[in-house]
Amino acid sequence: MNKQLGKLEKIDLRTYWKDEAKDFTPWLSKEENLSVLSDEIGVEIKLLQVEANVGRYIVDILAEEEAGGRKIIIENQLEPTNHNHLGQLITYASGHDASIIIWIFDSIREEHRQAIDWLNEHTDEEISFFAVKMELWRIDQSSPAPKFQIIASPNEWAKTIKQSSSNKELTNTKMQQLEFWTKLKAFIRQKDGKIRLHTPRPQHWYNFSMGSSDAHIALTVNTRENLLGCEIYIRKDKELFGFLRDNREAIEKALGLSLEWVDAAKASRIKASKEKCDILDENNYDEYFGWLYEMVVSFKKIFGKHIKEFKQ
Repeated sequence: MNKQLGKLEKIDLRTYWKDEAKDFTPWLSKEENLSVLSDEIGVEIKLLQVEANVGRYIVDILAEEEAGGRKIIIENQLEPTNHNHLGQLITYASGHDASIIIWIFDSIREEHRQAIDWLNEHTDEEISFFAVKMELWRIDQSSPAPKFQIIASPNEWAKTIKQSSSNKELTNTKMQQLEFWTKLKAFIRQKDGKIRLHTPRPQHWYNFSMGSSDAHIALTVNTRENLLGCEIYIRKDKELFGFLRDNREAIEKALGLSLEWVDAAKASRIKASKEKCDILDENNYDEYFGWLYEMVVSFKKIFGKHIKEFKQ
């Protein structure tokens, strides 16, 4: 039996968004649309401000990484890229001390793609440039569907290796941490397509968003004591930590774990640990990764419910 197939049609961006500032930027700034962009580039984007001032200039969107707190700027261009916007991008990044710079466009000229690649290759691992093509597609007479496509992005592993060769700061431990998180990311990606995963870095922690700027999940590895950890990290909200601690019995019962509750001067942490974990022993990676993944899922579910209750 023959089934009728629809016709896929690409739509000109200007037919849907007449004006970048009045139409496209407000659309992109909505949480559900930033979420689509987040999924594409692997960075949790939390809106801070639309049309944020940089001297006499205005950046389209100022945001931050939800878990890590790094500043993000987004510059939109519903047309082929040009030199003016490239210069503005760097000016805005400097003005807001941004670590993640995103350029969205209709199409990119080859010299601008080369410029973004050059910037990624010649800046340190804290700075990331993304060139993202924006498209609209529909099937027959359906509503248009947005599609983001990464054209240029940082190669974090290459940047880290390059920087280490010049300043010798990347130790064997840092390299081990980077490799561990990189393989964990691949492990989780195969098991769960819903969890957002950011770019691994050579550090002892790896963060996951909980949909709240008040707290996030941090996985940790301690190579000296052979410990793996999963914790709720609360930056400043002592009331939230107190609320969770008041529900300690219910939380630990739901998790089936005894947790470490640490209320420091600024940040607060609620942590589960797994002992005798040697990240140099790749034979045990499936066990380690399985435990970390289960902790992330459980922490999101259990703590997420209590954080939601706290906000009500």
